[in-house]
Amino acid sequence: MDDEHAVGTTGGPVRYEGGLPGLIARARVLADSGQRRLLGIAGSPGSGKSTVAAAVLTALGSSAVVVPMDGFHLSGAELSRLGRTGRKGAPDTFDADGYVALLRRLREPGGETVYAPEFHREVEESYAGSIAVPPHIPLVITEGNYLLLDERPWSAVRDLLDEAWFLVPDHDERVARLVERHIRYGKPPDEARKWVRHSDERNTALVWPSRARADVVVLGDPV
Repeated sequence: MDDEHAVGTTGGPVRYEGGLPGLIARARVLADSGQRRLLGIAGSPGSGKSTVAAAVLTALGSSAVVVPMDGFHLSGAELSRLGRTGRKGAPDTFDADGYVALLRRLREPGGETVYAPEFHREVEESYAGSIAVPPHIPLVITEGNYLLLDERPWSAVRDLLDEAWFLVPDHDERVARLVERHIRYGKPPDEARKWVRHSDERNTALVWPSRARADVVVLGDPV
């Protein structure tokens, strides 16, 4: 990391206020380590996790692959059966144990290609076996809200990550992105704003303390 932009490094996560090049440099060190490494990118809903992950992937090319946590959303039918449809996105609306099991397989690929599910927002469902992770890929980037959550079964994720970042963008910009995203995928504007207030921001309050378990807290939008 570019030390010029790193502050507050005593007794907790590094606080990083630089741009994308410093983050790419950290990711490249992991990719060049000579063995399989896992990088986790966490943060509140709308914090830019997938955007940062995609930017790092573009920079590293064939040395990395992105495996998002969102592939482990429970199906709409299962959420309906459990009575959790209105809470989609909360920690208990994911197959967290399945996600942990996948990360364990990714750490020790054993010469085999590992396949991961991928979430498709246009249909609000995950497709199994969509992301191939060949054994020669040195860096797996995974991103999601709950990577650093300190409650079971999510708490097992942190020990499987070689490095973890927590993104902290401007609050108003993050909320505006969330509203725009919900509108883009079909919610009327009033419903989108209501969902952000009553669902996304509840999840934000839940994950906010987990930033203390990160290696790096990224302040502002690096991309």
